[in-house]
Amino acid sequence: MAKVTFNNKKALFFQSLKAAVEEYFKENNIKKTGNRHLYIKTIVLIPLAVLIYLSLLIFPMAALPGIALSAILGFVLACIGFNVMHDACHGSYSENSTVNDILGLTLNALGGNAFIWKQKHNIIHHTYTNVDGMDDDIAKSPLMRQCSTQTWTPAHRVQHIYVVAIYAISSFAWVFIMDFVKYLSRKVYRTPLQPMKMKDHLTFWASKALYLVFYVALPVALLGWQAWLIGFTAMHVVMGFTLAIVFQLAHVVEETNFEAVGDETKVIENEWAIHQINTTSNFAPGNKIISWFVGGLNYQVEHHLFPRISHVHYPQISKIVAAKCAEFNVQYNCLPTMMSAVRSHFRFMRDLGRKPVPAIAG
Repeated sequence: MAKVTFNNKKALFFQSLKAAVEEYFKENNIKKTGNRHLYIKTIVLIPLAVLIYLSLLIFPMAALPGIALSAILGFVLACIGFNVMHDACHGSYSENSTVNDILGLTLNALGGNAFIWKQKHNIIHHTYTNVDGMDDDIAKSPLMRQCSTQTWTPAHRVQHIYVVAIYAISSFAWVFIMDFVKYLSRKVYRTPLQPMKMKDHLTFWASKALYLVFYVALPVALLGWQAWLIGFTAMHVVMGFTLAIVFQLAHVVEETNFEAVGDETKVIENEWAIHQINTTSNFAPGNKIISWFVGGLNYQVEHHLFPRISHVHYPQISKIVAAKCAEFNVQYNCLPTMMSAVRSHFRFMRDLGRKPVPAIAG
């Protein structure tokens, strides 16, 4: 496996930024972890998901209301992922590691696996963001071409159209295929998976079995397989698309940069923090509604720089990050609205779908 390193010899930017952020928390006498705003989200979203789930199983309803409620369940589950699971798995929900571990298992309740996700996301994605050959999040070639160093195929000419369907089935593929590929191959893309303890193996299989019980067997038994299949599909389409588009808007847009690594060791000349800023973009800053639902992930730059700080603090520290970027002449990527980010993403996917022009020697 190739090795990627960053030129952190001076790292003056991040030293200065960290000091400023530390001073912010010290002056305001606040913790970096979650606060009542995050706790309120938790006590709203999780019971809401349980209530919708039970309503679908218990109360007779016509097809359209059932489909609509299933779709809403998918959206609420995605919001639990953004708000509760994401902070917990990063260790930023609480200062208590046990609380983080327990709430991190909300990912298993959504059908995923917290152990694998922490390595795929926390370690690999957050270290090698947008590095083709390392970052599993952009390793969808040849199905999707997400950066210019990936192989082009004729099908990519219309990828900006068909990726909508890919995003819609992404959570289904994650739950039923990709987790098992990583588990059985003991790899996350090209990076070996860290050894799993017996409890990790048991949690993997037990949570997958429980998912089948609560999301498949029980609904089929109570509602019939046709009603279950329609509702289950509606839930996953909405959940998958919601999860996928939010993360795509953070990294796969016209404003962000990409790196590539082959079989040889690669040194990225920027310090790690500047690489994170170059490969990440915010969107819709100041939009409190979007921030509430997506768990502050519209402040993705701040999240990548400070993943151990809860998302509830990102709007405030974004001002510090933007000021430091201006001071050090670092481009701070930020799209003003969610729709402008969506347009940027699909333009970028369309442009990557065009057949590359061969370079002319000399």
